Amino acid sequence: MSEPKQPKIADRFRGFLPVVVDVETAGFNSKTDALLEIAAVLLHMDDDGCLQPGETINAHVEPFAGANLDQRSLDFLGIDPFHPFRFAVPEKEALDKVFAPIRKEVKRQECSRAILVGHNPFFDLGFLKEAVRRVKCKKNPFHAFSTFDTVTLGGLAFGQTVLARAVKAAGHEWDNEAAHSAAYDAEQTAKLFCAVVNRWRELEGTLMLSPAPDVEISS
Repeated sequence: MSEPKQPKIADRFRGFLPVVVDVETAGFNSKTDALLEIAAVLLHMDDDGCLQPGETINAHVEPFAGANLDQRSLDFLGIDPFHPFRFAVPEKEALDKVFAPIRKEVKRQECSRAILVGHNPFFDLGFLKEAVRRVKCKKNPFHAFSTFDTVTLGGLAFGQTVLARAVKAAGHEWDNEAAHSAAYDAEQTAKLFCAVVNRWRELEGTLMLSPAPDVEISS
């Protein structure tokens, strides 16, 4: 008798590797406002086929030359972009630090490329793409436009669209003091995404085991 097939992320997501990303920025305009932090959480699938958060990679980023720094955004985040203890690095170095392990994981998981998971991911993807353009990065591992949005998924699975509320509805703790750092928000978003995927898997198994209802089709 052959060994049961090991669950693979590539099989579950049509060859894509979901990677949870959060960015912190000095405003809302990806073309003009500074990218200040990037965090990415890699995901893996356990022996039972459940999705689990894995390694977190993060970088503090120096504002690019001429970047706009909206003071209201900085005050909200509690970030001083030029504080020496941020240990910030230029955008190219930050992207290389985050992208290299993602590309390695894409290869290891036998996926075609990464797909960004985020809470309102168009925002995160937009800032990443602009940074990629500025530094002329040629090895962006992410799909150019497709994403998974935990706003939609959280609303579907738990009736909550605010990240903190959706995370708590999924059964996890939320620390308001730690929120609005890229690493913390990415890790919490990863927990939410995994909870939704795993809940669907459980529901799908229940539906597969349940007898199909009789449906009368009128002529």
